[in-house]
Amino acid sequence: MQGPLRFEDQDSARGDQNIAMFYPTSTQMVYRRGLQAIPLSVDLWIHYINFLKETLDPADPETNSTIRGTYEHAVLAAGTDFRSDRLWEMYINWENEQGNLREVTSIYDRILGIPTQLYSHHFQRFKEHIQNNLPREFLTTEQFVQLRRELASVNGHSGEDAQPDDDLPSGAEDITDPAKLITEIENMRHRIIEIHQEMFNHNEHEVSKRWTFEEAIKRPYFHVKPLEKIQLKNWKEYLEFEIENGTHERVVVLFERCVISCALYEDFWIKYAKYMENHSIEGVRHVYSRACTIHLPKKPMVHMLWAAFEEQQGNIDEARRILKTFEECILGLAMIRLRRVSLERRHGNMEDAEHLLEEAVRNAKSVSESSFYAIKLARHLFKVQKNLPKARKVLSEAIEMDKENTKLYLNLLEMEYSGDLKQNEENILSCFDKAVNGALSIKMRITFSQRKVEFLEDFGSDVKKLLDAYDEHQALLKEQDSLKRRAENGSEEPDEKKMLTDDPTLASAQMMDGDMQVNQAAYNYNAWYQYNYQNAWNYGQYYHAT
Repeated sequence: MQGPLRFEDQDSARGDQNIAMFYPTSTQMVYRRGLQAIPLSVDLWIHYINFLKETLDPADPETNSTIRGTYEHAVLAAGTDFRSDRLWEMYINWENEQGNLREVTSIYDRILGIPTQLYSHHFQRFKEHIQNNLPREFLTTEQFVQLRRELASVNGHSGEDAQPDDDLPSGAEDITDPAKLITEIENMRHRIIEIHQEMFNHNEHEVSKRWTFEEAIKRPYFHVKPLEKIQLKNWKEYLEFEIENGTHERVVVLFERCVISCALYEDFWIKYAKYMENHSIEGVRHVYSRACTIHLPKKPMVHMLWAAFEEQQGNIDEARRILKTFEECILGLAMIRLRRVSLERRHGNMEDAEHLLEEAVRNAKSVSESSFYAIKLARHLFKVQKNLPKARKVLSEAIEMDKENTKLYLNLLEMEYSGDLKQNEENILSCFDKAVNGALSIKMRITFSQRKVEFLEDFGSDVKKLLDAYDEHQALLKEQDSLKRRAENGSEEPDEKKMLTDDPTLASAQMMDGDMQVNQAAYNYNAWYQYNYQNAWNYGQYYHAT
């Protein structure tokens, strides 16, 4: 972020002018690119203006206009920054050097209303400016005439002893009487300072409300090292304060300052984008674009929110591009693949959604990852496309590859239970048999066996099948007792211990009531939603109720 400034420090700020003097156009382009990227950098504006002063031809009548225009761009971009005093002071000094006292007054009129760190210093210098120059020199003709008439009106109503100055001019004419001239000058100076004293008092109050926040900012520049928690907390509280109490312009400037020092923290970029949603659609897009393409190219949440924003605006192709580009950058992140699937589903592209899930199943780097996507694909086929045979085939093939995955059996049973139980009895029993006779732990096999008995008791059409299921269940219980006795004798590790080691989702895989509703904790997405992060992704943290 500070690259342009450091580059120019090497060839301008340290006095080595050779490169800048021989290649002014190229250097100017570097400055402009830097200012376009970081318009809030007071240091960069100051270096750029000094560069213009050193390289522009003083004899050129356009030089002063160019420098003044650059000063104006600078104060418009960075002049509301709390630490922008050096820029304002530099602007005032330059106008003084040019002898433009009226411009100096105009600049003071602006800076005295902006809460900055050296607000008191500016007011003191303003009073010196007023006392050391004549009102006719630092006021425009219109301002001078208006102030003269205001003072005349006040003097005319100041009391019975007051003598109206009928011979005083009401326009811009000079006063010939030296005594009256001096009196008018002093009255004008007093009135001007009085007016600006009110501005100063209000500004002082605004500064006092922000002073604690500003004093707590220890690193206003960018650095790759993490910020301390107290610094992050201060930025968050300062932003909340400014959003509640400040103008839109001040809020935007504070956000821009924040995303310089907190450029690598996606929370602040997301907060900035959310704030801009109420003010400018293009502003939101610009914030997301800067965050995702420059500062946070590998952070998934900000990319997902950008894609969601574009989808809300009807830019489906752009949302699709954002997600696809990020997935190509960070391979294997399930939350992005699933967001791409849901995007296609929401817009009626069911075949594309199915293709994305099939591709994920094929390209999975492990059996468990393949099973995860197989469950997603099967549920999509069954719930969305109403294709139970195809969904059944997907899960059956997944079970053949991952025979110890409890979630596959549970999802297959859930789908089979969702149909007509009488017509679907054989498929349900087949699923139970796969689980009971498969490679699951003994405790899980007993659980499925128990549910099989309950199913036949409640919905079965053949009592012989019920009795056979009961006998099968009793045999499994005896097998479990035998394993326990062998473990107690030390000849084998307890099956329950092996089960806890091999299948950490057992507790969450218990089937609930008679209609086989699956405990939602069985779908442990967190194992796939993580990408070298300490905590699982929490979708809800950025979607606050409005």
